[in-house]
Amino acid sequence: MWSLLRTLLVVYLGVLALMWLFQGRLLYQTGMSGHVGTPDSAGLAYESVTLHTEDGLALDAWWIPAEEARASLLFFHGNAGNISHRLRSLEQFHQLGLSVLILDYRGYGRSEGRPSESGTALDARAAWQWLQSREPDLPRILFGRSLGAAVAAELATEVSPDAVILESVFRSVPQLAQRLYPIFPARWLTRFEYPVVEQVREIAAPLLIIHSEEDEIIPFSEGEAVFAAANEPKQFLRIRGGHNTGFVLSETDYLAGIDTFLEESLPR
Repeated sequence: MWSLLRTLLVVYLGVLALMWLFQGRLLYQTGMSGHVGTPDSAGLAYESVTLHTEDGLALDAWWIPAEEARASLLFFHGNAGNISHRLRSLEQFHQLGLSVLILDYRGYGRSEGRPSESGTALDARAAWQWLQSREPDLPRILFGRSLGAAVAAELATEVSPDAVILESVFRSVPQLAQRLYPIFPARWLTRFEYPVVEQVREIAAPLLIIHSEEDEIIPFSEGEAVFAAANEPKQFLRIRGGHNTGFVLSETDYLAGIDTFLEESLPR
């Protein structure tokens, strides 16, 4: 019995050590550097853009303009894949009459560097500065999905967007890690914060939270908690489908909900 307990303890401590050492790879899944397509393969005219960060890195980005755009949208994607895996979302935002700037964080796709929490903040600022210079007269929207929602929330505390949309959002990395790995002291092991639930208290712009009750990665209650902490004006859009499929499976309601939010929130 004691031998079995010792073996289990060694395995448990070994898993803890691996979680500590490799948590960066779990959070930032940068393995797919090649593009699977471009916006023109989806029928969208676009421009390749190189963004330059304050610490001297070059980031890969796309600018997809809309004719007679109602607003420009800065798109922060999730923790896996690259900008080329977001073509369906780019089509959807184009249908909504939005010009879009989407970027790959440092270490993702064709962007230079290695990802980090402070690094994604610098990447977000570089994208915001470019967007301000490109479309100074249009309302500006920050959009983030999953990890990108955390990046967007942090940027929204530093700049003045006209609207913010956070999809599949979590309260913070430590809180999410504890929910995903309840048998480990994951909250105390993580080296990352992304404290969204605190940052939304500082956001003054109209806010839309989008979350699916069927999200198998970030529980629906995470989105509810962020929404509860946020300031007014705010709206909640409930969709269906998995973490990576909700915006497609719920497309009709998804687009209608975003359209209504923009109609009510953007300056005319």
